[in-house]
Amino acid sequence: MYVRMAAIVCGLLATTALAAAKDSKIHRPVTAHKEQAEKDSHKRGKDEAGSVAALDRDSAAALTNFPAESVGWHLVEDPATGARLGVPGKIVPRMTASRTGSRWTSAQGQIQIETFRLTEAALPALFEEEKKALHRQVSSSQLNSDSFVISGVQGLKNFRVRAAARGTEVRGVTVLYDQATEGTMDSVAAAVIGAFSGFPDHASPVPGIRRMVEYGTAIVVSGDGDLIAPAHVTDDCQSITLPGLGHAERIAVDKTTDLALIHVYGARNLVAAVFAADGGRGVDLTLVGVADPLTQAGAAEVTSTAAHRTAQGLDPAPKLGFSGAAAADSRGALAGMVDLNPPVVAGGGAPSQGATVVPVETIRVFLNGQAILKAQGMALGAVSDQAPAPMEQSVVRIACVRK
Repeated sequence: MYVRMAAIVCGLLATTALAAAKDSKIHRPVTAHKEQAEKDSHKRGKDEAGSVAALDRDSAAALTNFPAESVGWHLVEDPATGARLGVPGKIVPRMTASRTGSRWTSAQGQIQIETFRLTEAALPALFEEEKKALHRQVSSSQLNSDSFVISGVQGLKNFRVRAAARGTEVRGVTVLYDQATEGTMDSVAAAVIGAFSGFPDHASPVPGIRRMVEYGTAIVVSGDGDLIAPAHVTDDCQSITLPGLGHAERIAVDKTTDLALIHVYGARNLVAAVFAADGGRGVDLTLVGVADPLTQAGAAEVTSTAAHRTAQGLDPAPKLGFSGAAAADSRGALAGMVDLNPPVVAGGGAPSQGATVVPVETIRVFLNGQAILKAQGMALGAVSDQAPAPMEQSVVRIACVRK
């Protein structure tokens, strides 16, 4: 069974992977880069083996050299723990919930990646518990003030564990794989460990990352279940859900303006946002949306914040989850939709995220181009001289679930 699994994994990595071998009769191909790395490792001595610095260095090398495309490598933000990690989707295609996190497994279960989150934990005590887990033989480990790493053998499998702590909360990841697959899985496991971030900066997402569950805000534009949301939030969704309203379908999209029209079937008597009569040209705005659950301890409250429209965008930029939020003018009418820009990196620093406003007139043109608007007359995006209903009644959270 183990030989068969090794063949499967090696097949996925056939173009670039190292041949698995534990037998002296079979030798792994060694590149000049790896030969130099091994020499450097011997120079550093055995005392450093297993340290966080050493594992990070090895993981960085793995991330640089292993065949990411062949294994289906992608960064995800785990909705169960809030941690960020790399997942080789072609090797571990099955995802399920675990008792304290999420679990990815291979078809036969010989390879597992599992996250965990403990809200009331002491890092040193957990470190000792992990080392003493049943059937584990630890080959290297190190405990720091806010993290630890452990690696070794567990039964007939190799394992690696990395954990990070903030206060009394600990988040971590465990990689477990059959020894028969170590020729390919050693580098993949190192990459998983190296990419793990227990407490990522959610206000500045990593460029290119797509979360398995991404949250945004949608704005009601008709009482019969029509809403607008950012196109990028609704891309590649296996399902779109509006908590409290049900499942939604994306029925139109304009990538140029980053607008998507979604519809919730069966919804009635929703409170549609009233469009600003003057086109929403004011600079002082109130942003009304639903922040990401990771930024409000899992809650789903509609909140508002003041912002100014400038030539560079919104100042200050709103929280994660406000992509799609309503930008209301001084009367409380819809002046536009918040669009969180993809993060950029300036001067080699950490990625930052800006925000702009899709003007209300752009939204009107988009809606006018949809057949659903013609079918309902001009009810969508109505303009009124009367004071509009509170914008909080016209925004909802939107959740995109991806594979």
